Amino acid sequence: MENKLIRKRFLLLSLIFLLGSCSKDLDFSGLFQSRSDADKRFTQSTQQGWQKFPTVINLETTSYSILIAADCHVGGTNNLVKLLNKAKKPDISALFLAGDLSTGKEEDYTVLKKALEDSDSVQYYLVVGNHDLFYDGWKTFFSYFGSSTYTVVIKTVNDSDLFIFLDTGGGTLGEKQLSWLKKTLQEQRHLYRKCVVITHNNFFRSHMTDSTNPLVDEIETLLELFSVYQVNLVVSGHDHTRNEDALGVTTFITLDGFCDGLTNASYLKLDVKDGILKYQFMIP
Repeated sequence: MENKLIRKRFLLLSLIFLLGSCSKDLDFSGLFQSRSDADKRFTQSTQQGWQKFPTVINLETTSYSILIAADCHVGGTNNLVKLLNKAKKPDISALFLAGDLSTGKEEDYTVLKKALEDSDSVQYYLVVGNHDLFYDGWKTFFSYFGSSTYTVVIKTVNDSDLFIFLDTGGGTLGEKQLSWLKKTLQEQRHLYRKCVVITHNNFFRSHMTDSTNPLVDEIETLLELFSVYQVNLVVSGHDHTRNEDALGVTTFITLDGFCDGLTNASYLKLDVKDGILKYQFMIP
């Protein structure tokens, strides 16, 4: 029995590395030990440039709209460019990209950066996904875009809403980021009308998948925090398949993938008007 188990493990590992050798977009060098962990990324962010983009968006309106997409996986930019063009419209206040922006390769990050710079009128905010960490990709992400953990406040004429961006690219927040989240909710949540969390790794699974699962203990802690502090919406990607769940006052949305060639590619349009938060799925 033990020999059969060893043989099965050997065959599985052989298959994994065979698949890795056949795909230019996979990096298995971090399969057993990540090149960067959440605590190190969080510490680096706080020490070397917390956030490269505005942390407050001031609006002269009482309502606003945001576009949110995940899993663009640049290289290809056809869908991304379409989304950026839609984000340029005057009624769109910001664009959020919830991880797996690239393959992790520096050349693909460069393509992503150029596409964003060519649409310089778009106010965009990013977090890393697991693919963005491949090929030591965190170094390039941080160099180009700064922190993957931060808050953004959208101020309208009458109210302010809090958006919290979390780094779950490695499958966990890590102790330091989780402590920061607890403190942020405790000290700031009561100051704002709505609270929305943007991250990459989805918390619920609607189908069988080989994608990274979050830590069970961490999920329990997060669900309790979202309940206690009345988080209205949690938006993530990762599974490439749309899903909606509700637990207490919190709605959990998993986005479709948005990379070129996906037949189910879509993004989310989030509208906040008269204190009511609504959303709809849109095709590119």
